[in-house]
Amino acid sequence: MAISLVILLHGVGSMGSNMAPLASYLGRALPGMAFETPDATEPNDLSDYGHQWFSVRGVTAENRAARVEAVRPAFDALIRRLIAKHGLTDAPEKVAFLGFSQGTIMALDAVASGRWNPGAVAGFSGRLATGDPLMPAPDTRVLLVHGDADTAIPVSESASAFARLQAAGMDVSLTVFPGLGHSVSEAGLDLAIRHLTRPLTGPLIA
Repeated sequence: MAISLVILLHGVGSMGSNMAPLASYLGRALPGMAFETPDATEPNDLSDYGHQWFSVRGVTAENRAARVEAVRPAFDALIRRLIAKHGLTDAPEKVAFLGFSQGTIMALDAVASGRWNPGAVAGFSGRLATGDPLMPAPDTRVLLVHGDADTAIPVSESASAFARLQAAGMDVSLTVFPGLGHSVSEAGLDLAIRHLTRPLTGPLIA
């Protein structure tokens, strides 16, 4: 079934409006889709600007999963409101999440924990912070995109996410762009367009 709503999830210290140019780019190629670019659910605690899905003040590999788990109720409430706004409460397969950085962490956690079963997830420059065991949404297809010059979140995090999600039985692909830093490129967005429109059967070849 075709995707009809894409929810774009920004990174820490940013705002939903910063994802609007990505939504516009996607919208020109996908005129039948609707887009939502919400602010994250908490104010940024590192500065007076922007929002965060969870605090990264003092975050470590050991405490990150617990922080993600703690904000699941607020995240889920926001996603439910956006989906209901578009009349898709009973059709999650028509919804896709597109995340960048911390937004990718939240998108991957939503499906890896089994709480959400959207039609697709496209995650840029992120990581899978969900603790084991994974209980993935069975029908969600996942695209991971990362630059090998990323110094904020190393590309090894997407490689690890790919391996864990694949081992858990998910339909997942990974594309690495040489020389790309912590950002979203047009080439990456073009992959996302293909991912959002491809049939439900068969892997994405990139």
